[in-house]
Amino acid sequence: MKLATFDAGGGPRVGVIEGGEIVEIGGSMIELIAGWDRAAAEKASRSGTRRALSGVRLRAPVLRPGKIFAIGLNYADHIEESKQPVPANQVWFTKAVTSINGPFDPIQIARETMTADYEVELVAVIGKGGRYISRDDAASHVFGYCVGNDVTERLWQHRTPQWSLGKSFDTHAPIGPWITTADAVSDPHALGLRCFVNGEKRQDSNTKHLVFNIWDQIAHLSHAMTLEPGDLIFTGTPGGVGGAMKPPQFLKPGDTVRCEIDGLGAIEGKMVVG
Repeated sequence: MKLATFDAGGGPRVGVIEGGEIVEIGGSMIELIAGWDRAAAEKASRSGTRRALSGVRLRAPVLRPGKIFAIGLNYADHIEESKQPVPANQVWFTKAVTSINGPFDPIQIARETMTADYEVELVAVIGKGGRYISRDDAASHVFGYCVGNDVTERLWQHRTPQWSLGKSFDTHAPIGPWITTADAVSDPHALGLRCFVNGEKRQDSNTKHLVFNIWDQIAHLSHAMTLEPGDLIFTGTPGGVGGAMKPPQFLKPGDTVRCEIDGLGAIEGKMVVG
């Protein structure tokens, strides 16, 4: 099942994607996730208001997640281009909740820096919360998956050892275009993912190349904190980022960045000055 948050003029609502239509079933994605009942969602979709998908604005599927965590240096080719050793331990940073952005909304380049970069990532959405989740049980805690772009201001990221500020600018966590529920994804560790800038392919890899897989990530994070419904985990980006090119190719106003993952859809945003 594909679940989206959309706006048709009356504020954000939750709907089920069915072909070229969206069927309204509720008002809050986090509430839907926390009390997930597939049979009830299917029943609601049979009687909900139907709209053409082309006639609504898709919002970020989770408008205000409780937590956003992202793992760094988690594909071998990205580690190599970053000139870093393979990490012995998982490298985590947070992205501010205010960085959440719609799947097709403009993405802001910070004033006076012009060092914005793209990072296509598979995003896991937590369903069943918990603490001290075992690796073997981690899959049961994932509600679904979506496409993400871990937009990064490289100047801010690398001026200090802590990355979170450079990762947390407004609009720098576009996600979507919807959540594909976990039962519709046969293997999240076998998904092709790609990023294009103005139609030029910059990143092209597969989640099978994750250094620390999704189950390892969930087990590790939940050792430190309680994961809750609607929390987002950005699972890492492959090689090909603009900052590692020679010379670096940072994003400019007017550039269009498209991120896509097999079976999950695509998001696309135009760069503007914030």
